Amino acid sequence: MTTIGVLGGMSWESSALYYRLANEMVRESRGGLASADLLLRSVDFSAVREMQLEDRWDDAEALLRREGLALQGAGAGLVLLATNYMHKAAGPLEEALDVPFLHLADVVAAAAHRAGARVVGLLGAGATMREGFYAERLARSGLEVVVPDAQGIERVDRAVFDELCRGVLSDATRADLRAVVAGLVERGAQAVALSCTELELLLTPEDAAVPLLPSARLHVEAALAATGAGEVARPSGQQTAASV
Repeated sequence: MTTIGVLGGMSWESSALYYRLANEMVRESRGGLASADLLLRSVDFSAVREMQLEDRWDDAEALLRREGLALQGAGAGLVLLATNYMHKAAGPLEEALDVPFLHLADVVAAAAHRAGARVVGLLGAGATMREGFYAERLARSGLEVVVPDAQGIERVDRAVFDELCRGVLSDATRADLRAVVAGLVERGAQAVALSCTELELLLTPEDAAVPLLPSARLHVEAALAATGAGEVARPSGQQTAASV
């Protein structure tokens, strides 16, 4: 099996989810004491968040490129960037790697098509919803993308950075996010992409009338399939767009 390199820590809450999911899936697929062959590089999110807020995207690109190449140098045969928002700065990393880079938006787009969705609601960090870098990548595969209104964008962004990235899981926030998802469905979304990896710490398939596309879970599934883990079994009670 090929070693998977995970560039995470943005936030570590979702990187821990990546680690748990990969190992659960491998154990369920192969049984016994089997676990995932992983390299995990977790950076200091406070420094990364300063780059985001100060619009220092050249520095962010340099950081991702350096750390991704370090994973490759340590033996990773496939590299994942375990954060949707930072894919805004992933271009130089993707170009520099000699091993495959599995882009999160491409994984989400493939899952949307498997679910039979052509109109996809996009939830994520505020900038992921407001700016075009992510929606344009989804649109390349023929998807139409809808985002929440300004109030909904602000509510999701606060949930991500003020709560989920800090390990806070609130029933009140879950209700707010469910309302935002329902609004996207009313506007025609046939599936909703949880394109902030922390969102699936709070939202489940029961929180939406259409398939949710949990980007972290889908990313891990795709990486394991690409690196020789074979068919990945899902934990009991879990449904993703990949299984619709």
